[in-house]
Amino acid sequence: MGGQAQVVTFALDWLLRHGENIREVVVLHVSPPPSLPVPHARVRRALEQLSGEFAGDRYQTTPCRLRLVPIRRESQRLADITDEADAEAAWQTIYHLLVALKVPSRPLHLCIAGGRRIMGLLTLSAAILLCDHRDCLWHMYTPDDFMARARDGAILHAAPEDGVRLIRVPVVPWGAYFPGLRDMVRSPAEVIAGQTALLDAAEQVRCEAVIERLTPRQRDVLRWLAAGYTPQEVADRLDITLATVHSHKAVIFDHCRSAWNLPETATLSYHMLPERFGAYFQVRAKSHRQRTTIHARAHHQ
Repeated sequence: MGGQAQVVTFALDWLLRHGENIREVVVLHVSPPPSLPVPHARVRRALEQLSGEFAGDRYQTTPCRLRLVPIRRESQRLADITDEADAEAAWQTIYHLLVALKVPSRPLHLCIAGGRRIMGLLTLSAAILLCDHRDCLWHMYTPDDFMARARDGAILHAAPEDGVRLIRVPVVPWGAYFPGLRDMVRSPAEVIAGQTALLDAAEQVRCEAVIERLTPRQRDVLRWLAAGYTPQEVADRLDITLATVHSHKAVIFDHCRSAWNLPETATLSYHMLPERFGAYFQVRAKSHRQRTTIHARAHHQ
């Protein structure tokens, strides 16, 4: 949340109206010091407004506890998110909060409206890793005219006819499909590395699916094209005609369309082969060299 307390109450009202049983509301926020002027003063005022809405651990007539969670960088509360170190601290706060909330295996409703935009993006990043199919990620839609009237907490509760609603954001919970990622990832940099590893693994599977369907000569053509050589240069190196290279290339493209789920009418260029297969062949060559070295050492010993 930023300086708009109504973001929290609008979301909670909508969820309760749609039959959700909400017993705790957790609000993530920055902590501008008292010396800072507007717009930072709005954050302090919004937190005070929210605390008043949850007096006695009740929200109107419903038992519901409010928990305010400030973003911290080490032991210090963050006044704002201004650089990558602040973003790292915010991600860590969100990550460990979600871990704690998921321990009882309860479904979560995550509303990414309000506050600094990067807070929503960081929450999305952590949610992809930690949430499962029972959890919901929400965006809030508020009509412009009503948003203007409700600004700065002037209106804290929206009636159904006011048009405020939550829109569910479709998210693939990768952590639920690959639980090992949750143990591996402990920082935004590791999230990026983990996502890259998943993509690389998927690309490797597709490359292998193509290669398995090729003849030895077609594999030779693919290997040289993937290394960045032109069809004519490949023909010269393999001592075959250019027409034969193009014939093999057509077969390779047919298998690529199948592996990458491309339509049969999709136009492919030989320039895509270095992009798709270049790293694959480099990794295989490196692995082969390592195995050869290990075998040589073992034979020597």
